[in-house]
Amino acid sequence: MQTNLSTLKTSVRTLLGTRLAALAGLTLAASAALAQTAPMAPPTLGAAVGGNPVIKNKYTADPAAMVQKGTVYLYTGHDEAPPRQERYVMNEWLCFSSTDMVNWTEHPVPLKVSDFSWAKGDAWASQVIARNGKFYWYAAVEHGSIKGKAIGVAVADNPTGPFKDARGTAIVSSDMTPNDKIDWADIDPTVFVDAKGQGYLFWGNTTCYYAKLKPNMTELDGPIQTIKLPQFTEAPWVHEHNGWYYLSYASQFPEKIVYAMSKSLEGPWEYKGILNEVAGNSNTNHQAIIDFKGQSYFIYHNGGINPDGGSFRRSVCIDYLYYNKDGTMKRVVMTTEGVKAAK
Repeated sequence: MQTNLSTLKTSVRTLLGTRLAALAGLTLAASAALAQTAPMAPPTLGAAVGGNPVIKNKYTADPAAMVQKGTVYLYTGHDEAPPRQERYVMNEWLCFSSTDMVNWTEHPVPLKVSDFSWAKGDAWASQVIARNGKFYWYAAVEHGSIKGKAIGVAVADNPTGPFKDARGTAIVSSDMTPNDKIDWADIDPTVFVDAKGQGYLFWGNTTCYYAKLKPNMTELDGPIQTIKLPQFTEAPWVHEHNGWYYLSYASQFPEKIVYAMSKSLEGPWEYKGILNEVAGNSNTNHQAIIDFKGQSYFIYHNGGINPDGGSFRRSVCIDYLYYNKDGTMKRVVMTTEGVKAAK
């Protein structure tokens, strides 16, 4: 019995070695053949690529979205860090449009950090909103003369730009939030205009701030207020659905998205829990929520593009969002398949 077992082990080792050698030879042959062919071109934007991430030939982060006349406009940051360099390199914002949430057309670089003469770097999270026939782009940058991050606002006559600095100065800077002890407190702007025409700007890191906006959308109208939210990290996003206001935000680190609800934009806000779990290949999470052609969508980023995707080379994804009968939101299921073309 012992002899037969030894013989069997030897036969298995021999067979396994043969298979591995054959597989190695096949892999080397395939690699050699691949080296003789032309490199694969990235997918063309606008083609029916489908699936997540939705933009596959550039790294995109911190999504915001807006619906205008049957078209969705997607605004993102642009992660430009070279492969294996683990740091944020972001100098510009990107814009894409779609009429079905699957086929996306790029509108090249409608806004750059250099368009704000007072800023010196870091094209961080942003959002665009329409009002009175114009489009206002609120964006977080590094201030050139006031220590720390700041928020600028640019304006254009159409959703794809070009956008120009609407003020020549920051609408929010660190000297306006002096109680914060971190240099990156004034980031991640989100903006909302209610049914009465009152505009609100929300923003912040570790502290959630908000302030009313004047009708010109380029000036604060009144004092800066704070909102106490459980484990608030950053990335506030405000939207409305069936009479409820929703304030979602990134929580803890690595970040998951949680949310609160209120009948008023000025609160009180009631915490409701997790909306979207940690994306395991990205430490940050940043969301936009829209309704389009009768369906609600949750737009976020992960680090899902191989081979170099990750926390500093992120990619925008889209999945469906659903509400419960009481107005609460169901937890978002992150998928590889993404969404189907909206009709």
